Amino acid sequence: MIERIIYGERELALIIRRDFHREGIEFFTPGTYSQQIGYMNRPTGYVIPPHVHNPVKREVQYTKEVLMIRSGRVRVDFYSDAQQYLQSTVLETGDVILLAFGGHGFEMLVPTEIIEVKQGPYCGEQDKTRFEPVDSDRIVVKGNDA
Repeated sequence: MIERIIYGERELALIIRRDFHREGIEFFTPGTYSQQIGYMNRPTGYVIPPHVHNPVKREVQYTKEVLMIRSGRVRVDFYSDAQQYLQSTVLETGDVILLAFGGHGFEMLVPTEIIEVKQGPYCGEQDKTRFEPVDSDRIVVKGNDA
């Protein structure tokens, strides 16, 4: 299953649940995103020809992150650009999320391993603005069984 977290007209996140399955290839992000995410399901013997990627100058304005949940369970809290809490969802082993816009925070619900992929180079504290998380009594989990 594919879930999209939308606020206004902006996609905050794209979630590819561990049970997603489809034949062929599909990219879920528009070509304008500085981080692309797609899915491939190819049969035995299918060949992707060897290739190199050409140097192409790109301008990245917002860091986009892809998180792959290797094991465990984590709650993701979504915030607007103005740091207003919106909603939460729970990711489990095998889920993948692209964090595109807005703010986000995490709470590990059990011991959790995550692989993160994002653009570089990393600019340290200049890369993000930290703020206080939502109070636990205001959390609203959507999108799956919590």
